[in-house]
Amino acid sequence: MLGVALRSRTLHMTSERQKRPTDAQLSILTVLWESGPATVRQVHEGLPAQVRRGYTTTLKLMQIMTAQGLLSRDESQRSHIYSARRAEADTQDRLLEDLVDKAFRGSAARLALRALSQRRASSQELAEIRALLDELERAEGQKK
Repeated sequence: MLGVALRSRTLHMTSERQKRPTDAQLSILTVLWESGPATVRQVHEGLPAQVRRGYTTTLKLMQIMTAQGLLSRDESQRSHIYSARRAEADTQDRLLEDLVDKAFRGSAARLALRALSQRRASSQELAEIRALLDELERAEGQKK
């Protein structure tokens, strides 16, 4: 987790811009990230009940996502197998960059402060945050 913050921002700078997924598309991606490659039926059954619509709606969404480059489809078997084209962390990075730019005027600190003031962090999460801050301070000190 700590290394995520120090990765280069090449995803943001690439010429191939990933389309930002809708909430419904994120639900489908979440199922695929958790389960790995799956058929439409498996994805549909893995969706939370509160977001699950009809099977054909799931199928249509996944076809649209494939056309948009969010999913890949293996047609070598009778039942097509779908996979997320981007890793969960890459998609999160992209969504987070958009959120920071649009809602927090480019300030990651404002985002972090707002998030921590809205939801209680566990002691383990606070330890991870402290470790990340320490790592970032060390990296900044090495630049000087």
